[in-house]
Amino acid sequence: MLGLLLGIGCYGYATLGRLDRANRAVLQENFYSVQLGQGMLQALDGLAARPANGPALARLHTLLDREADNVTEPGERRLVDSLTQTLAGYPGTDPAAGQARLRQLTHRVVALNMTALTRKNGRAMHAAAQAKSYLLLFSVLSALVGLMLVGSVPQAAVGGLRKLAASLDYATRTNFAVTVPIESTDEVGQVTAAFNRLLVHVQDIRSHSLADVVTERNRTSGLVHTLSEPLFLLDPGRRVLVANPAACALLGLAESQVLARPAAELAQENPVFAQLLAPALLPVAQRPAGPQPLAVVGPDGAPAHYQLWVHEAVAFNEARDQMEAVGTVLALRNVSAFRQLDQTKSDFLATVSHELKTPLSSINFNLKLLHDPRVGSLNAEQQELVATMKQENQRLLRLVGELLTVARLDVGQGIALDPRPLAVPDLVAAATSPLRLQLRARHLTLDTELPANLPPIRADHEKTTWVLLNLLVNAVRYSPEQGHILLSAAPTPDRRAVRVQVQDHGPGIALADQQRIFERFAQGPAAPEASPHDDHGTGLGLSISREFIASQGGELGVESTAGQGSTFYFTLPVA
Repeated sequence: MLGLLLGIGCYGYATLGRLDRANRAVLQENFYSVQLGQGMLQALDGLAARPANGPALARLHTLLDREADNVTEPGERRLVDSLTQTLAGYPGTDPAAGQARLRQLTHRVVALNMTALTRKNGRAMHAAAQAKSYLLLFSVLSALVGLMLVGSVPQAAVGGLRKLAASLDYATRTNFAVTVPIESTDEVGQVTAAFNRLLVHVQDIRSHSLADVVTERNRTSGLVHTLSEPLFLLDPGRRVLVANPAACALLGLAESQVLARPAAELAQENPVFAQLLAPALLPVAQRPAGPQPLAVVGPDGAPAHYQLWVHEAVAFNEARDQMEAVGTVLALRNVSAFRQLDQTKSDFLATVSHELKTPLSSINFNLKLLHDPRVGSLNAEQQELVATMKQENQRLLRLVGELLTVARLDVGQGIALDPRPLAVPDLVAAATSPLRLQLRARHLTLDTELPANLPPIRADHEKTTWVLLNLLVNAVRYSPEQGHILLSAAPTPDRRAVRVQVQDHGPGIALADQQRIFERFAQGPAAPEASPHDDHGTGLGLSISREFIASQGGELGVESTAGQGSTFYFTLPVA
C-alpha cells in the first residue's frame, strides 16, 4: 500500500510539473508575442490618423524590438525581419502603402503565434486527459489491492491469536494444568509461551489457595461442630449454610434435612425454627436490642429456655476493597439451668418472706404493747430502746414486703392492677401527706406545680401513690437540710400522657450509675449529711417502682448531673 501511494503521488507530481512547464512556455513564447502584435496594431492605428506621429512610431519600434527577442516559432524570424526592413523605410514616398505592409506582416505574426498557441493548448489538454486516465487506473488498482490486503492481512494476523484464544478457553474450562501447544516461533508463539507460564503460576496459586481454604473450612467446621450451643448461619439469600449438631438436635432433624435449605421453607415445616427466624426477618433497625428470650419444648417434652442473638456477619472483600454482608448468624445460649436457679431463688425468697412476716408482725405488736402504760411504765432509756427496736422491726417488715413483691414478679404472677381514671392532684395529695413529719424534721420545703387543666391519668391508685411516695422519700433522704423539693406535672408533647417529676438539689447521680440504680438491691450514694443510723433503704424501691409503672404502660427514669441534683419522673397515659 505504501508503494502504491508513493507511485501515484510521484506520477501525479510529475504530471502536474510537466503541465505547469508547458503552460509557462505557452505564456512566455506565444501569448507574449500575441500581446506584442496587438500593441503594434494599436500603434499602426495611431499612424493611420497621423503618418508623422512620433510617439506612435517610437512605440512601434519598441514593440518590434521586443518581438525580435521573442522569436520561437518556425517562419517567425523571416516575418520579423520583413517588419524590420519595412519599418526602416517608413514613411518613404507612400506612407499609406508602408502602413498597409506593416499591418499585413503584423497580422501574420499574430496569426502564427495564435496557431502555435492553439496547437500547444491541444497538446497540453491531451496530456492532462492521458494523466487523468492513468491516475484513475492507478487509483482503481490501488483500491483493489487495498481491498485484497484488508481481507487477507488481518486474517493472517489474528489467525494465530484465534487459535491461541481457543486453546486458552479449552485450558481454562478443563484444567489450569493443561498448557497451550506452541505451533510457531513468531509473536503468537511468544505470547503462547508467556500464557503457558502464566497458567503454571495460576495453577500453583490455585492449589495453595485451595489448600488454605480447605484447611480453614475444616478448622471452622470443627470449631462449630464442637460447640454445645445451637448455631445457625444463613447466607444473604436466606439459605441455611451451617447448622451444628446442637442446632439440628434442637430442631429434631438430621443435618441433611437442614443444610442448604431455604430458611422460609424450613420455618414452614418446623415451628421451632420459625421462632428462631422471626427476629432475623425484621430489618436491622427494627430488631430488638440484646438477646431475645426463647422457650421451646425439647424432644423429651421438657421446656427449655434459650437466649437468641441475631447478628449480621460481615467480612472485608479484598477484591472490591469494601465490607460486604456474608450472612446472618443465629446463636442460642441455653439458660434453662439459670432459669431453674432463678426459680429456686424466687421460691426461697417467697418462702423466707412468708416465714419472716409472721414473727415480725408479732414482734411489732409486742413492741406496741410495751408502749402501752397498762402493761407497765418504762423509763426514758427503755423507751428509747423500744423505739429503736420498733424502727428496725418496721424496716424488716418493709424489706419483707418488698421481697414478697419481687418474688411474685419473678415467678411470673404479675402485678394485680386496678386501673381507673385518677386526678393528678388527688395522687399528689395522697403521696405527700405521709411526708409532713419527715419534711418538718429536716426543715425541707416541698412545692407543687400542677396546671389547672391537667387531664386525669389512667392508673392504679395504690401502686402509683406508692411509686410517687418512694420518689419523694428518696428526694427527702438525699436533700440537704433546709433544702427545696419541687413536685410538678405536665402533659407530654403529644398530650397522650402526663409526666410527673420530683426534683431535688442533692448530690446528683453520675451518668454511669443512672441505669444501675434501677437494678435490684442497688443503692445510690449516701446522703452527705446522713447519719450512720439513717435508713438508706433496701435497694428495691426503684426496681419495684419501674415494674409498677411499666405494667401500667408508662415509663420511669431519671435526669441528673453529679453535684447538681436529680429529677426522677414517670409518665402514665391519659385516661
